[in-house]
Amino acid sequence: MPSVSNPSNKPAVKSSTKMKEAFLYGFLGLSAVITVGFLLWLIAYVIIKGMGHIDISGLIAPIVTTIYMVGIGLGISVPIGIGTAIYLNEYSNGGKFVQGIRFATECLAAVPSILFGLFGMMFFVRMLGFSWSILSGGLTISIMILPTVVKTTEEALKTVPQSYREGSLALGASKFATIRKVVLPSATPGILTGVVFSTGRIIGETAAIYLTAGTVFQIPQSVMSSGRTLSVHLYMLAKEGISFEQAYGAAIVLLAVVLALNFLSYFIASRIGKTK
Repeated sequence: MPSVSNPSNKPAVKSSTKMKEAFLYGFLGLSAVITVGFLLWLIAYVIIKGMGHIDISGLIAPIVTTIYMVGIGLGISVPIGIGTAIYLNEYSNGGKFVQGIRFATECLAAVPSILFGLFGMMFFVRMLGFSWSILSGGLTISIMILPTVVKTTEEALKTVPQSYREGSLALGASKFATIRKVVLPSATPGILTGVVFSTGRIIGETAAIYLTAGTVFQIPQSVMSSGRTLSVHLYMLAKEGISFEQAYGAAIVLLAVVLALNFLSYFIASRIGKTK
């Protein structure tokens, strides 16, 4: 005889399922609260420790050096990264060469920043004779953020509908004109998001810049001058052990810049979602 399920077991099964769902929702909610709590705790701790010790005049030199570093890093990595992404997404037909490029990009993204710093110190500082300078630091940083630019640009290009390309080509536009006037403008918000993320990484980087740009506290006269960025300045103050208050003051400025960049990237990403 076929077995007959006991109807009395159904309420127990439903109750057990509801308990599991409630536990899962509670765990997910608690995880979200903990994540946000850590961020708020970090921000509050830094602000409380350094609010009365912000010396903008004493941070002019690190800020100028940071601007130099961002300019060199983005000026080199953005054109190369966008060009590489366009080739991978628009011109290549796959194959081992393309696989090699993607593999190399992923490997670069996984390399610790301290190794980039050691490479920059041996190659740019010593072999090429650039010494400890902003140029050495900027060149090193440009290599470090290149994978981020390539990956974010390629993902932005993939979001452009294929019908845009087909429509442009059907109207008689060339491949290059289609990319320049149709694809790139449509992918610009995503590309800008990657650039903003890369800028934040440059501003927050310490190890690679410490080993290549030096730690001289001065307003750089040229790219061949040594200097310290905001993150390196913060590290040096904490390392000395006698200027913790000034270190927290510098941390507030650094944290404000990084948070502003993150909010900017979030704003750009949200605008992308609204336009789709």
